[in-house]
Amino acid sequence: MRLTNLDMDALRSFVAGIDAGSFAQAADRLGRSTSAVSAQLKKLEEQAGTALVRKSGRGLTLTDGGEVLLSYARRLLNLNDEAMSAVRGAGLEGWVRLGIQEDFGETVLPQVLGRFARAHPKVRIEGRIARNSELSEKIASGHLDLALAWDDGSASATERIASLPLCWLTAAEEAPLWRADGNEPLPLAALEAPCLLRTIACDHLDRQGIAWRIAFVSPSLGGLWAATAAGLGIALRTPVGRPAAVRVLDPVACGLPQLPSLGLRLLRSDKGPNPIGDHLATIIRQALRETLPAGWMPETSDTN
Repeated sequence: MRLTNLDMDALRSFVAGIDAGSFAQAADRLGRSTSAVSAQLKKLEEQAGTALVRKSGRGLTLTDGGEVLLSYARRLLNLNDEAMSAVRGAGLEGWVRLGIQEDFGETVLPQVLGRFARAHPKVRIEGRIARNSELSEKIASGHLDLALAWDDGSASATERIASLPLCWLTAAEEAPLWRADGNEPLPLAALEAPCLLRTIACDHLDRQGIAWRIAFVSPSLGGLWAATAAGLGIALRTPVGRPAAVRVLDPVACGLPQLPSLGLRLLRSDKGPNPIGDHLATIIRQALRETLPAGWMPETSDTN
């Protein structure tokens, strides 16, 4: 039996089309014509021997075969990109310093470190988990080469790589801590100041005229999760790393402020060209694309 080799460019267009919701938008993101992307999809369906998508209103719906292929396509593309990164950087030697938000310490950092070590065994990587302000300071002072941090509003288009929803969080098994029609101030669980998300929470509560009090302060994210799960306060965070003992509140039903999305940025040192940092940035983006839900991270090039 002759095996069929799937076309990698067609797979990339297929994934981009599903993530974007239409192949017209995917064509724009990929810098190709809509007809070229449609031709790639047709070629992929011929290779797979089955239809992959069908129209559903103005959007697209995956067929059973499309759902199966999409899962494999993401893995194939990630492995392809990792292989190319390894080959192009096979001769790299030296060291690189990475800073990362605590939110991503368990979900993204293990993937990043493992992949980078396999791709570049001659490069030493130093990692640091820290708060947003510290990461920014160490990038500015040259003590870090790369940092994955929240966007405080100063990020450029190239630095911003994802947009994550903010949400109000409370204990999963506890009765509501606070009622909008009650007389008690909202108990807030937060990290020690300065904290970007703490500031966002307080600003939005103030704008809506909701009285609040700091009920619990923690120097670490682990402590914040524990306090929230114990019912000591309501926290504001993204869903990343949320433990099962903590649930998301419906702001409309609870009388809480609607929240914006929070940008995630990849900060780079301005010391000049850094091939090692470039390869590490590629791996970080790949790990995020695998970890974050579709739509949180735009389908863009991995190069900076």
